[in-house]
Amino acid sequence: MLFRSGCQGLENRKIIEYQGPVREAENMEMLYAENDLLRVKMKGGKIREFRNGDREFPEGLYIDFYDSAKVTSTLSANMAYYFKSTNKWRAQGKVELKSQENNEQLNTEELFWFPGTKRISTEKFVTVRTGKEVIYGTGLDAAQDLSEYQIRRVEGEFEVDEEPQP
Repeated sequence: MLFRSGCQGLENRKIIEYQGPVREAENMEMLYAENDLLRVKMKGGKIREFRNGDREFPEGLYIDFYDSAKVTSTLSANMAYYFKSTNKWRAQGKVELKSQENNEQLNTEELFWFPGTKRISTEKFVTVRTGKEVIYGTGLDAAQDLSEYQIRRVEGEFEVDEEPQP
């Protein structure tokens, strides 16, 4: 009788599976190559990897995108998250994408990057600075190097005089 009452409590216990990161690293640098050519270089202060392959960059992420041997664009964000099942990245906070080739810059608070198609998109408010104008809008689809882009709802466009005033 004593043995039986002691086992009853064990039957009602539930096993709670750990959902946190299985690995964590600091001051990381990752390189991605295709056909022996460097395509992406990432740097982050801290990385957390989860059991399902997702990765979290809670202290921010900086990415250089390469074409041949030169940097075509850079992306920086206060925090980032990689979704392995869909091969998609989400950058958040102060997100900035700069094109080295055409000297354009995109600023937003959230941006999704799709490495398989080399595309980016957002539903959030964006600011795009070109040589002589600043374009404001909501929603954007673009190439990761800003060689082409489409703002879904343009909300303003202003010419900028880069010459200093006396």
